Amino acid sequence: MASPRKRRSTRLDQPLDRSRSLRPSVDSERFGRLSEKAARGIGSWAFILWMTIAIIVWIGINLAIAEGAPDPFPFIFLTLLLSLQASYAAPLILLAQNRQADRDRVQFAEDRQRTERLLADSDYVARELAALRMALRDVATRDYVRGELRDFAADVREMLEVDEPTHRKGRGRRDGRHDAPAGPAAGSAPAEAGPPDAQ
Repeated sequence: MASPRKRRSTRLDQPLDRSRSLRPSVDSERFGRLSEKAARGIGSWAFILWMTIAIIVWIGINLAIAEGAPDPFPFIFLTLLLSLQASYAAPLILLAQNRQADRDRVQFAEDRQRTERLLADSDYVARELAALRMALRDVATRDYVRGELRDFAADVREMLEVDEPTHRKGRGRRDGRHDAPAGPAAGSAPAEAGPPDAQ
């Protein structure tokens, strides 16, 4: 008995099965990393040096072997190899440049967003500082309180200097009244002499 055909899953937490395609599936991220590595290697001085050495050795071997050389004087095989290397190197370099351009675009967008956030934060801080300045206009500052206390102390000192002569005059009058000698009261009759002592 044939097994029943499996029904296609309709659950949302599971991806749908993709239909078969003739196009090869290529991981763009992985291929991009490989292209960057290849472009970085081709664009180095080491690659140029080793390629120059290889070309000189190849030409030297073919010139040394006059008859039966694998690649005689026109060096057609060497030209073919160099053409293949150039034809593959150019797209790899372009791919690496496009990948770097995409990274630069993303970095530029992030920098722009960061700059906009910084501008918004600076505007907010400026508005808050302006609000604090307006709120602190009616608040007594330390210098203002010191100035008021200094003026008040000067006023008190002036009042004390004005009242000091008055206090001195009153004190002198009281001291003169207490220091006067005690004599007979005004209007009192002199004391009568007593009888003489008997002799």
